[in-house]
Amino acid sequence: MTRQSERTGLYEAALATLASRELTFACSCSRRDARGEESPRYLGTCRTGARPGRALAIRLKVEPGTVAVEDRLQGSMHQDVASDIGDFVLKRRDGYYAYQLAVVVDDADQNITDVVRGADLWDNTPRQVYLQRALNLPTPRYLHLPVLVEPGGEKLAKSRRSIPLDPEQAPALLGNALTQLGLAPPPDLLGGPVHTLLGWAVTAWPTAELPPVPMLRLAQ
Repeated sequence: MTRQSERTGLYEAALATLASRELTFACSCSRRDARGEESPRYLGTCRTGARPGRALAIRLKVEPGTVAVEDRLQGSMHQDVASDIGDFVLKRRDGYYAYQLAVVVDDADQNITDVVRGADLWDNTPRQVYLQRALNLPTPRYLHLPVLVEPGGEKLAKSRRSIPLDPEQAPALLGNALTQLGLAPPPDLLGGPVHTLLGWAVTAWPTAELPPVPMLRLAQ
């Protein structure tokens, strides 16, 4: 297993590459300083210089222009990262590397060609594509799956429906999850070994008609 804490050299190398192209700047803003009251967009406060005596984050300079992303399920997304998000953080004020930098560097280093993840991360993708281009890295293909949420729209959490999983019910529980994703497992597989059901799911996956929606609400 590879840990991000073991990959700091790669992240620092990426930051150094961007800095050599004058694509980064130091930022002393807190979260409250960084954004206006009505918008999540970074206001560019430290582009001309950070305030002394405060911990510094590293931000990417984002220039205007539309980033187009094609998702294999969700379709097309077009976003002007500069106007919607602004200069985003690559290394936080506490010294930790931001998700956007880590995932882009990790995907490229591990030769990832296809990314399959939850649709709650869909709106991160234009920023990642922008950063990939800034680093001259390849862009993987993306597929963002619907995410199960509570009836009110909140993300599914153990604190809301903390029902323990029974290992003896694993095939039925997996079958339910596959059904939520738009597959139709054969009834005779729901009582058999998990690896058999997973094998069927892998075979059925390319032809499955998954719902192209970001969220699937659980019933009350």
